[in-house]
Amino acid sequence: MRTFLLLFLLLAGINGFAQKFQLTQNKLPQVTLNGEPIITTPTEGLWSIATDWKKEWPSNWQHASPTKLETSGDWKILTGTLELPEGKFELRDAYRVEGNRVKCIRRFEWKGEKTLEKVTLSVRWKIDAQKPSAFLPGILYYGNPSGEKNGVQKVPVYHGEAGEKAIFEEHRYPMPFASFEWQDKDNYKGAALHTKPSPVYGGNHFDQWWSLGVQSFENHSELVLLSGPITYNNKPSVAKALQRSAMPYGDTWTKIEPGTIIEKTFYLEAYNVSERGAGFQPPLYTSIDIFKPFYVEDFPTFDEIITEKYRFTKSRYMEDGDIAGFNMFPSHITPQIVMGWAGQSEAPTYALQVLKENLKDDSIDQMVQKSLDHICTSKLTKNGFCVNFNMKTQKWSKTDPVSEGQAMNSIALAIKYGRTNAKVNTTKWEKFLKKACDLHQQRISDNNWNPRNTAEAFYISPFLIASELFQNEDYKKLALKIADYYAERHLSMDEPYWGGTLDATCEDKEGAWGAFQGFMTAYEYTKDLHYLKYAKHAGDMVLSFIVVWDIPFNAGRLADHGLKTRGWTNVSAQNQHLDVYGVVMTPMVYKLGKYTNNEDLKRLAITMYRSCGQMIDPFGSQGEQLQQTNFAQHGDMSNVYKLRGGYSESWTVYWITAHFLHAAAQFKEMGVPLD
Repeated sequence: MRTFLLLFLLLAGINGFAQKFQLTQNKLPQVTLNGEPIITTPTEGLWSIATDWKKEWPSNWQHASPTKLETSGDWKILTGTLELPEGKFELRDAYRVEGNRVKCIRRFEWKGEKTLEKVTLSVRWKIDAQKPSAFLPGILYYGNPSGEKNGVQKVPVYHGEAGEKAIFEEHRYPMPFASFEWQDKDNYKGAALHTKPSPVYGGNHFDQWWSLGVQSFENHSELVLLSGPITYNNKPSVAKALQRSAMPYGDTWTKIEPGTIIEKTFYLEAYNVSERGAGFQPPLYTSIDIFKPFYVEDFPTFDEIITEKYRFTKSRYMEDGDIAGFNMFPSHITPQIVMGWAGQSEAPTYALQVLKENLKDDSIDQMVQKSLDHICTSKLTKNGFCVNFNMKTQKWSKTDPVSEGQAMNSIALAIKYGRTNAKVNTTKWEKFLKKACDLHQQRISDNNWNPRNTAEAFYISPFLIASELFQNEDYKKLALKIADYYAERHLSMDEPYWGGTLDATCEDKEGAWGAFQGFMTAYEYTKDLHYLKYAKHAGDMVLSFIVVWDIPFNAGRLADHGLKTRGWTNVSAQNQHLDVYGVVMTPMVYKLGKYTNNEDLKRLAITMYRSCGQMIDPFGSQGEQLQQTNFAQHGDMSNVYKLRGGYSESWTVYWITAHFLHAAAQFKEMGVPLD
């Protein structure tokens, strides 16, 4: 039992829950850890309401504190009044402890006889910490230091300086919470504010939602909810609406008519943190527990998904003499066989072998053989092998570690399974993989090896598989060298995982995915617990991009389909739309649940896979970008108020299909049914 408990604490990134909800002598609520106040009421009062708007931000703030305490069952109910010249607000908070969190339902009731034209309602909680590290899922990762280094206008940035704010629309959050981590003497602590997202009743704009985030003062910081105002990078009333810039999104006040009642549900969580960089992990699991995004009966079935994706795969298959492969692009673009990242032309050579029985197509072995044989003609250079073959010029070009690492992993899996498949010959594949491994081994073994970002973590898994395939201990040593290097570089979150997506140079789920896959494979090949700890840390960053709630949509393409967003993933701190990329990670998410004894993660992995099959059209195709928030990269981007709910379906690159088949093959080999 003690060993299991220590393992749980090691993997959870915390050192136990000691949270308590208390009321001070003045009836002010607070959350304590080991008797020390962590989350407290702001000095001005428990409730804060602004009644005007100046310089693009709420103004004329008024404050109130509780005057009455009642108990009703498990609930502690505080009430108070805010007197205004036009009348009064009757205010009420109802608190109840629910496991490791405190639930609150805040109620604003306007008793005045006149309409208040420019009101901002709020939820504010004080943290006595200067310059704590902020974590906003899908948006802000410990300040986004890499994104800032590579172009501050591309991403939100936050340093915790006095006066700094980072507050965003609730529908921008895949997991709707804001959290802080900070050092207190020799220990680390964390605090989070979770929200049940909702539109604002009486909002000045159509589709105006509550906003969530953080703000800093001279001697303390705050976790906040506002009834609409958003801001980041010291610019009030702007939305992170474009890939490289913001757009104005102002006048987000609320009109409060006589008799209006508005309620807002939120949760508070305070926790001990075992070490620097682990403070984002506890609220992540709390968010999963709050929303429980596990229902899958309204999603396409596993068989439906792989049948449609295979039909689309066949439509992308090309042959020209000895040249064969899966086209990355639709027909109006020059045909190209592209390995890794957005092309994934090598991925079917593994997946289709495993799924052949399900797909019932005898032509699979020939497609697999010819396409991977051709891929193995790629030109090798001192920096790596080429990943792009242009069918028009019939030449190979371009190298990058993300694509090469991903390609090597799929090729290694194709060889591993192919050795059991009498219908294919793996000789050429093995020769190519050995050459690629030897090339990168020489490069990475150099004392001057200094990768720019997390991208080269994608080499860990294929080197470990290759070490087994070719009985080469040096490959294993190199893989573990890479794993240890990235653990030392990223676990503190001084530099969060980044650089795994080639069109965004910032904190992203793909960079974290490369590390997650590598660390998990290192654990499976060594059984060393510290690699499982690393895998959980990187995996939890991946999880923070997964949507755990169903974001409602107004009229538009996504509403036409009744899209349910639970299980989809945000892309990065720069590109804040949804995509199906998370599908390829689902087997590893399932394994993380298995190895850490977390059934919720197993269920979440299945939700992710099934949910992402929703937008498959009659051709077996899907678009790349779903606009769940005020952000777009394609189409008419001139009106920020019309971005949310849009769908970009023209960029049908092949990875959108390949990842479904790749993950399906892994689940089948794991013996995990998805229906």
